[in-house]
Amino acid sequence: MEAELGRVRPRRRDASIDDVARHAGVSGQTVSRVANGRSNVGAATRERVLAAMRELGYRPNSAARALRSGQFRSIGVIVFTLTSYGNLRTLEAVAAAATEQRYTITLMPLERPTHADVDVALDRLGEQAVDGVIVLIESHLIGAAEAQLRRGIPVVTVDARVAGHSPVVDTGQVAGARLATEHLLGLGHETVWHVAGPRDSDPAGLRLRGWRETLRAHGRPVPRPLHGDWYSDSGYAAGRRLAAEPGVTAVFAANDQMALGVLRALTEARLRIPEDVSVAGFDDMPEAGNFIPPLTTVHQDFAAIGRTAVHALVQEIEGGPYAEYRGISPRLTVRSSTTGPAAHRIAGGPVPL
Repeated sequence: MEAELGRVRPRRRDASIDDVARHAGVSGQTVSRVANGRSNVGAATRERVLAAMRELGYRPNSAARALRSGQFRSIGVIVFTLTSYGNLRTLEAVAAAATEQRYTITLMPLERPTHADVDVALDRLGEQAVDGVIVLIESHLIGAAEAQLRRGIPVVTVDARVAGHSPVVDTGQVAGARLATEHLLGLGHETVWHVAGPRDSDPAGLRLRGWRETLRAHGRPVPRPLHGDWYSDSGYAAGRRLAAEPGVTAVFAANDQMALGVLRALTEARLRIPEDVSVAGFDDMPEAGNFIPPLTTVHQDFAAIGRTAVHALVQEIEGGPYAEYRGISPRLTVRSSTTGPAAHRIAGGPVPL
């Protein structure tokens, strides 16, 4: 019994191309063509080869294929935080688009969004044999890493202004902020207050710019923005300050999570939304339609963002032409959190910059 328990079973040998070829009655070259997705194989033959692969448990040797083709069919993704709704949805979209293109994803999260950390991440991704890199870091700080981003690895950045020749996919931050601000002005509000994102965030800075430029273009007062950290607690803190400010009738929050905090703070201050204060957000997260009241917000097409970023990177990997800038147009989703201003709230005025 002890000898039986101690017996080591020999490891089963993996099926080879030759095994599949014999089983399907074709040449090894035909099996190779099917494994590599080539089109010059008849449908009936292809199905016979695929059936043999399934029966034998054949797995193509991706390392050998990479040596022959010079491509690993792998994309590295550098991301600072996965707790941000925008980053998480963009990463999901990138992964789905990469799968459609028959690429795998290697994720490289960063502890800090600095150029030194980006540099280290690129080195590590280079060691893991990726064909290209998508950068999902919203910080201004990666601008200092522009020299490191061109070390022979194709790079695409999303919503980050990295100088140089890397393609940039922009999700219409300025245009989206303009849509929300013009919507509120169009309802009759004298001006729009803004709960901005972090000061070191590129998307936050672009949304703030779109809000400010729109107010100035219409000749309206520009209130001092209140900065949050993308999360609802910071929106709540900003909302408490806005509730105590005379003359506030419209608020544009830089994302839906902070807008949620604003809604709670204003409601606790016994202000009606939208009758006393209109509130708009940015992102159009799935829960936005279930806020109380349902939130007017700027919709971002994260599926289009992922497809565009992956498509731009694959074009560069494969040596094809690519555009250095690709914009994804946002749209405004109007719900019941915005309406015209109530007369009794229009008193006093914003503090100009």
